[in-house]
Amino acid sequence: MTEAPNPRNVVVTSESVRLGVLLAAVGGFVDVYTFMTRDGVFANAQTANVVLFGIDIASGQWRSAMGYLPPLVAFALGVFTAEVVSRPAVARIVKRPVRAVLVIEIVVIALVGFVPLSVPNAVVTISISFVAALQVTTFRVLVDQAFSTTMTTGNLRSLSQAVFHRVTDGDKAAGARAINFGSVIAGFLGGAVLGAVMVRMLDTGAAWVASGMLVVALALFMFDEWRGVPRVRHPLA
Repeated sequence: MTEAPNPRNVVVTSESVRLGVLLAAVGGFVDVYTFMTRDGVFANAQTANVVLFGIDIASGQWRSAMGYLPPLVAFALGVFTAEVVSRPAVARIVKRPVRAVLVIEIVVIALVGFVPLSVPNAVVTISISFVAALQVTTFRVLVDQAFSTTMTTGNLRSLSQAVFHRVTDGDKAAGARAINFGSVIAGFLGGAVLGAVMVRMLDTGAAWVASGMLVVALALFMFDEWRGVPRVRHPLA
């Protein structure tokens, strides 16, 4: 979503470290969930799906390769949806698009928890890829830096750069960024560990835990609104 500059330089809720860590934890959780319950398909990490798709094509395993296409298409549709929701014309109907994205995620992931293993994997992977795209498109800024809540490669690069400038240049701001990105990466890892534990305990019902984590994220918006903290940089959320 396109965001206007924040003239007061306030860290708004949608860009706060605590929300970034929480959403990253959901990202790690959900990736483990689909990998463990849906035959090794990643719903968040589309890079992995593209690589596995290419491997299957090279091996002539066309039926297996086709299993990686639905989440890729669903991810693209999720990005389109997030962009449409941010349009001024749509904003007259959807007054708070960022909050709406979280509600959609909560509902979809909660419903996924009721889907038995007998149902085709595509039903789950498509659903989660769609909401993952909504999340990664909507939440793109951590305080003042671009980041991702559904993958770690870019965050690890930003962490490494920040550490480098803190050590070599004595840049205190870079040190703060390093802590922020390190926290997000730790959140993703923690979510992955929690996801693995919950899947072993609850099987497909583990999705309800991720949905509950998103409820907490939504509560952050409501709490900050009560305190008078801006929810997002632009006026549409």
